[in-house]
Amino acid sequence: QVQLVESGVGSVQPGVSLRLSCTVSGYTYSNYCLGWLRQAPGKERDGVASIDAYANTQNAGSVKGRFTISKDSAKNTLYLQMNNLTTVDNAIYSCGKGFQYCSGADGPYNYWGQGNQVTVSS
Repeated sequence: QVQLVESGVGSVQPGVSLRLSCTVSGYTYSNYCLGWLRQAPGKERDGVASIDAYANTQNAGSVKGRFTISKDSAKNTLYLQMNNLTTVDNAIYSCGKGFQYCSGADGPYNYWGQGNQVTVSS
């Protein structure tokens, strides 16, 4: 059974950095596209960043230069380093598992974690 569990979310002030973690289980971790998605209030869920089996990454335009996706295969853990956070980044963040290749930051994904809130406010 595929499971994805996020951690590291919370409330921060603008300009601060935050790292999200996602522990994955139930499948061969390194062979698939993994990524992060977010859903802001009143908006659809969008892909933020993805990483494939070869550690190639893709970022959404809105986070390029600020967010970095990475993974630790030994720990079965996916990360999202978020720097210089702004109120635009307020959203529920979730991690996703997709298929063998990533088509973009949107994955696509067929499994998702429950998601947790990241709040950026002064």
